[in-house]
Amino acid sequence: MERFRAFIKKEFYHILRDWRTLIILFGMPLIQIMLFGFAITNEIKSANIAILDLSKDQFTQEITDKILDSEYFILYKNLTNKDQIHQAFKEGKVKEVIVFEQNFARKLGRDGQASVQIISDATDPNTGTLLLNYTQAIIAKYQFALNEGLKLPVQITVEQKMLFNPELKGVYLFVPGLITIILMLISAMMTSISITREKEMGTMEVLLITPMHPVEIIIAKVIPYLLLSFIDAIIVLTVGYFVFKVPIMGSLILLLAETILFILTALSLGIFISTMTNSQQAALLASLMGLMLPVIILSGFIFPVANMPAVLQFLSNFIPATWFIIIIKGIMLKGAGFFMIWKETLILFGFILVFVALSIKNYKMRLE
Repeated sequence: MERFRAFIKKEFYHILRDWRTLIILFGMPLIQIMLFGFAITNEIKSANIAILDLSKDQFTQEITDKILDSEYFILYKNLTNKDQIHQAFKEGKVKEVIVFEQNFARKLGRDGQASVQIISDATDPNTGTLLLNYTQAIIAKYQFALNEGLKLPVQITVEQKMLFNPELKGVYLFVPGLITIILMLISAMMTSISITREKEMGTMEVLLITPMHPVEIIIAKVIPYLLLSFIDAIIVLTVGYFVFKVPIMGSLILLLAETILFILTALSLGIFISTMTNSQQAALLASLMGLMLPVIILSGFIFPVANMPAVLQFLSNFIPATWFIIIIKGIMLKGAGFFMIWKETLILFGFILVFVALSIKNYKMRLE
């Protein structure tokens, strides 16, 4: 029994002396509970909206003030004509547009009825529906308060319109997101073990005695995985289009070009991870634990980034998948052109340059 207790004590010492094990035991649960606690929420706050007020009277101004006084909405832009509505949605800046009809106050006083149109971005069906419900509730509350001082009740009719996904199909949300997740994880994992495999198998010496520059070695390792990942992307896009009927409203060539760019981003990240680790197991663990949770939770794949605390919103900017999801949704569901997504495209280019530069810096020209 004494030997048994001594062995247990020894194991505790081994665990407590290994900071990596302590991080996995205590750090990962803490990170997960913080991420899930703050990021996973059905509440929506501070959503950007645009307003097209064709009447500009007392009633429309009061309704606008009621909507903006709530914690759910922030006025992003006042529109001047209906032609600007689709443009605002394609830019990805607003989640909802509220349209007040002409002569709103006159119709309300003369006919006892006037209409408001609520147009929601349904690329994320849950968010679009919630924002619509919030707006309707605010208008209904205003109508109830207005009727309290009137002998003849008035009615504000709300017209609903869902853009880009009128049937509110959840697959429109998940297919673009799954394409992003699959490409990110597969591409990064495949490349993350490429150099560490050379180290473990003892073939690194062969690479070190070659006259090739580190840049050439890294590019040579990336090209095969680029082709294989692109085939995966084609398969997923084909299944999404023909099986799940997810449309491709924009340019197919632009979509494929942006997909290649994102694959390069994921591959360069995987190469960077491989230069930081000395074993395939460590590289695989870093790829899975370091990418899976942040990509799924913080990229906007399932939960809107705008709903998260400011700290998590800031961190989401450093996740390449966040920007590719904006790109792929814009092209597939909104028909966005390059000039609508050029900023996100430049950001992905920036990620590639940073990861490649760090990989070259960490590449060891001699065995340690």
